[in-house]
Amino acid sequence: MQEARTASKETWVFVTGSLARESLEQVLESTKLPVKYRVAEMPITVAALITTRFLVRSLRCAVGESVLLPGLCKVDLEGASSQLGVPVQTGPKDLRDLPVHFGQRPPGEDYGAYDLQILAEINDAPELSVEQILEAAERYRRCGADIIDIGCTPGRTFDAIGAVIHALKERGFKLSVDTFNREEILRADEAGVDYVLSLNSSNMDLAGRIRAVPVILPEAGEGVDSLAANAERARDAGASKIILDPVLEPIHFGLAAALRRYVETRERFPDDEILMGVGNLTELTEADSTGVNAVFLGLMSELHIRYVLTTEVANWARGSVRELDEGRRIMYYARKHKAIPKGINVALLTVRDRNARYASEGELSSMQRKIRDLNFRIDTDGRHIYVFNRDVFVKGTNIRELYTRLGVDDDASHSFYLGRELMKAQICLRLGKKYHQGEPLDWGYLTYPEDEDPERHRRRPRQRKGKTDS
Repeated sequence: MQEARTASKETWVFVTGSLARESLEQVLESTKLPVKYRVAEMPITVAALITTRFLVRSLRCAVGESVLLPGLCKVDLEGASSQLGVPVQTGPKDLRDLPVHFGQRPPGEDYGAYDLQILAEINDAPELSVEQILEAAERYRRCGADIIDIGCTPGRTFDAIGAVIHALKERGFKLSVDTFNREEILRADEAGVDYVLSLNSSNMDLAGRIRAVPVILPEAGEGVDSLAANAERARDAGASKIILDPVLEPIHFGLAAALRRYVETRERFPDDEILMGVGNLTELTEADSTGVNAVFLGLMSELHIRYVLTTEVANWARGSVRELDEGRRIMYYARKHKAIPKGINVALLTVRDRNARYASEGELSSMQRKIRDLNFRIDTDGRHIYVFNRDVFVKGTNIRELYTRLGVDDDASHSFYLGRELMKAQICLRLGKKYHQGEPLDWGYLTYPEDEDPERHRRRPRQRKGKTDS
């Protein structure tokens, strides 16, 4: 969606079809938009069907006006602007979102910056071929990872670790190795690895021998005093730069104490880098990772933690790298502008929508009375699904039962289209999402375009005349 300009001397022309004019005027009358405007009803029932040629032929504009089309219009904006002599752009898909379009400011030009480095772990790397490791590393890099972490397998020495690091370095990767094995650490360091996860008393003597930046852990089961002691040992051994990891524990196995350790570590070491491994939460909590990552990104932002380690082993944690990449930008922007992380970006709203504004049954019934064709319209009011055309107006929650009441013939293509759209409407009903006919559902960063052009199904095949149902 393009940002709406709000210059005081500018008049906006809201283009609509005959079916939606009444609803549009109700929204405009109930909302104090910060712009001058007029409504231009086109000689067509559904504005989404307006073409560039039709718009240019039907609309007349004056100097100083700007045209706002419904979001579902497929008009050539540049061509229409040139021919009409005024700016033309599309607005929201749902006219009830017009107040947000004109009132809620989007993030500024500085959005997108971050200060958190993402380490994406390739688990059990010794079990994989070099080609498989390269493929995983490239995928993580596309998702936003800054550092590829080579996860070694306890009890097995990774003999090929040097060759793997050389292959990854040739492709420009920044790397870490996740192991306590002394031989693996030394081989990885010789090959040019950038970070070593991790050092404690069992291998602390390596701190002064390796070039890579070591991540320092406390002793198992111990607190910040142990972490501080190991950090001092690492520096005494010659490590010029270290990263502290107080260790995030799973729920019911020390999570609350771990959170206290992170806060205390930041208080005691205000200038040191800290790493948080969120995999113990995302992998070991059977819940979608999106919300878990969002909450812990907020904690990292507050504590100025600049390194995060994640994995994508559990199916419910797939996408964690991308979630961290999207979320770090949101949190950085919110912190910079001293704001809560709300109203900035919807990338992490993968299940529910930010806003779900519905038409009422009365509005849909009023729209149905103006229809003069047999094309089916589908909508929801948040509780029911409605399907209607000139002759039919049905509502319900069971899409199988709804379909049988439409009186359609056996045209396979149209039946497929109706079945798909009804299923999408039912999903929206279940999740509290807003349904837009012919448009893909909004899954945040997981949204993808549908592979079919909904315009192909605008023209209805033959239909048996059905009974209007209210």
